[in-house]
Amino acid sequence: MKKMLAAALVCVMTAGLLTFVSAAEERTFTVGFDAEYPPFGYMDENGEYVGFDLDAAQLVCDNLGWTLVKQPIDWDNKDNELNSGNIDCIWNGFTINGREELYTWSPAYLDNEQVIVVSAESGIAALADLAGKNVIVQADSAALEALNNEDNAAMTATFASLTESPDYNTAFMNLDMGAADAVAVDIGVAKYEIAKREEGKYIILDEVIQSEQYGIGFKLGNEELCETVWAEVLKLYEAGEFDKLAEKYDVSGICIGAEE
Repeated sequence: MKKMLAAALVCVMTAGLLTFVSAAEERTFTVGFDAEYPPFGYMDENGEYVGFDLDAAQLVCDNLGWTLVKQPIDWDNKDNELNSGNIDCIWNGFTINGREELYTWSPAYLDNEQVIVVSAESGIAALADLAGKNVIVQADSAALEALNNEDNAAMTATFASLTESPDYNTAFMNLDMGAADAVAVDIGVAKYEIAKREEGKYIILDEVIQSEQYGIGFKLGNEELCETVWAEVLKLYEAGEFDKLAEKYDVSGICIGAEE
């Protein structure tokens, strides 16, 4: 009888261990992202969500044995998505500056600039030339914050209009149709959108609106998950995988080295 009880106990313990291992192996990592934000996160011609940030997240999950869940979100609602637990982090060209106390952040991995894109034939050559022009920007974006901050408020006040678009794809469609004179946007997105269009049709003004840095944003207080993910990102740096992704998505010039 004792042997039977011991055997049963071993079976129970083994089953429990297998359940624990299985749960660990089935760990999901849900990344919230703006699906209209190339080259960091977007849908490709095959209907797959890809991008510099999403591909990096996939490599992290591959190394950890996790399953990556790519969760498109409304950018306006990103805080609710994160705080409710619907997503584990925001990893999608997410600006640290001005939000330092709102999230638990990874170290910065990319230097970004907010710039202005205009038609090459518009006659707009400097920020001062935007006076009386119709400017469009993504809602709740770093570019919008930059235009409305103290340093740029006087310039923004000279615009004929400042329109908020739900995403940058729509913003550039407005520029294409002539409904807007300029788009305020992150430089990585600007380069991607310009490359998709007729060569020489659009230009990026030399003057930048604001410089900033991108990081991975976790729910405030979630240091453990942040540290686990960043440790894997550092391994991508060491293996040269991060540089490969940067070259693939044409952001090499603005990436920050792991040592910085």
